[in-house]
Amino acid sequence: MQHNIYIYMLIMAAVTYAIRVLPLTLIRKEIKSTFLRSFLYYVPYVTLAVMTFPAIIEATNSPVAGAVAFIAAILLAWFGAGLFQVSVIACIVVFIIESIYLIS
Repeated sequence: MQHNIYIYMLIMAAVTYAIRVLPLTLIRKEIKSTFLRSFLYYVPYVTLAVMTFPAIIEATNSPVAGAVAFIAAILLAWFGAGLFQVSVIACIVVFIIESIYLIS
């Protein structure tokens, strides 16, 4: 059974290597498709959002507190608040919401 772990690790390493190397070797010329260029432009942002959003909701004791803080952070950022202000106020919102849940 122990030898299967090494096979799994080898397969994972090969897949990870292939994902990074194949685009470099197969795509040699400039990408001219505007759709593909815009798709590739937004991939890092979407990946970050997909990794961050569940962590925001699950990092608190109550998913409601995480969701309310997320909405507050979006509104603050939309109206031009800085990163530090957004993060501090989101933490305060989580604290207040979880305090309300703790009292009731």
